[in-house]
Amino acid sequence: MVKSRRVQVLLILVVLSFLLIHFLPCSNNAHMEEKPSPVHILILSSWRSGSSFTGQIFSQHPSVFYLMEPAWHVWVKMYQNSAKVLHMAVRDLVRSVFLCDMSVFDAYMSSQKKKSDLFQWETSRALCSPPACDSFSRSDIITAGNCKTICGKYPFSKVEEACKTYSHVAIKEVRFFDLKVLYPLLTDPSLNLKIIHLVRDPRAVFRSRENTMTDLKRDSNIVVGSQKTKGEMGPYNTMQVICKSHVEIYKAGSQAAPSFLKDRYLLVRYEDIVRDPLGRAAQMYRFAELHFTPELQKWVHNITHGKGHGAQAFDIGSRDALRVSQAWRKTLPFQKIEKVQNVCKDAMDLLGYRLVQSEEEQKNMSLDLLFAQNSS
Repeated sequence: MVKSRRVQVLLILVVLSFLLIHFLPCSNNAHMEEKPSPVHILILSSWRSGSSFTGQIFSQHPSVFYLMEPAWHVWVKMYQNSAKVLHMAVRDLVRSVFLCDMSVFDAYMSSQKKKSDLFQWETSRALCSPPACDSFSRSDIITAGNCKTICGKYPFSKVEEACKTYSHVAIKEVRFFDLKVLYPLLTDPSLNLKIIHLVRDPRAVFRSRENTMTDLKRDSNIVVGSQKTKGEMGPYNTMQVICKSHVEIYKAGSQAAPSFLKDRYLLVRYEDIVRDPLGRAAQMYRFAELHFTPELQKWVHNITHGKGHGAQAFDIGSRDALRVSQAWRKTLPFQKIEKVQNVCKDAMDLLGYRLVQSEEEQKNMSLDLLFAQNSS
C-alpha cells in the first residue's frame, strides 16, 4: 500500500516537472515574442548641417535612447587613418551601440571610463534620466547644460543599462561617406535599421565650417588628408568630398536602392525642417514609428522660433532657425559662393538647391527661389 502511494507521488512529481519544463518556458517565449523588436535610427549627415538639432528631435523623445556621434572616439584614437579605412571600425561600433553592447568602447576609452567620458553624452536625454541619472524624469525635456552639471557622476555601466530599456535607439553620425558600407547593417536580422539622410545647402555648410574651422581641423585632415586642407583651396577640397558623398548616398538610397532599403531611407533637407519644423518633425517621427506628443510639438516650435544665432559648434539652444539657415546669403562673399557652387554643383542639382548667378541675385533672391522648382 505504502509502495503504491510512493509510486503515485512520483508520477505526480514527474507530471508536474513535465508541465513546468515544457509549458512555462513556452509561455515566457510567447510573452517575449509579443514585445516589439527595437527600432534603430541612423541620422546620417555631415558636419555643420543641422544634424545636432535634428538629433535632438529624437533625443528628447521619451521612447528614444540617443547618442551623438559615438564614432568620434574611433576617429580620435585612429586619427592617422583615412575616413575610408575607418569605415569598418565605425560601422562595427555603431552596430554594437544599436544592440546596446557598450563594451565596444573598451577599445577607444580607458578602463576607468565614466559616463561623462562619452563624447557629448549630456546631449542625450536618455543619459540624463533614469536609470542613467535619477535627477530628472524620463518624460522631461532636458537641456544639456542642466544634465552636465547634475548627471556626470554616474558610472559608464549605466549607459548600457539605460539603452536596454528603450524601444528606439537613435544615433547621429557624420563619419560615413558611403551608404554601401551600411548594407551589412541593413541586412542584419538583429537590427531594424532606418536611415534619415540629412543634407544642407553647401553654401550654408561652408559658411558655418569657416566659423568652426579649428574645431573641425582633425576631422578635415582625416577626410581629405592634411596636405589637401592647406592653402586657399583647402576648405573647398573638403567640401568637394562631402558633397560627393551626399550624391553617392542619395543615389544608393533612392535611385538605385536594393530591395532591403525599401521604406528604410528618408532624405531630409535642413532648410525644409526650419521652414516647417512641425511638419518635418512629424514626417521623421512617422518614418521612425514614433508618436509626436503635444509636449514635443511645443518644444520643436520653441527651439526653432527663438532669438539665438547658433554661433557655437554643437549649440542647440533656442534660435531663429530659418534666419540662421540663410545667414550665408548676407555674410559669404560671392567669390566664395562661386567656388562652393563649382565643387558642389552635382550635389546642389541633385538635392534641389538653385545656383546663384551674381552678387545682386544673392542679396535679392527670395527664399523660395533658392530651391529648385522640382524639389519638395
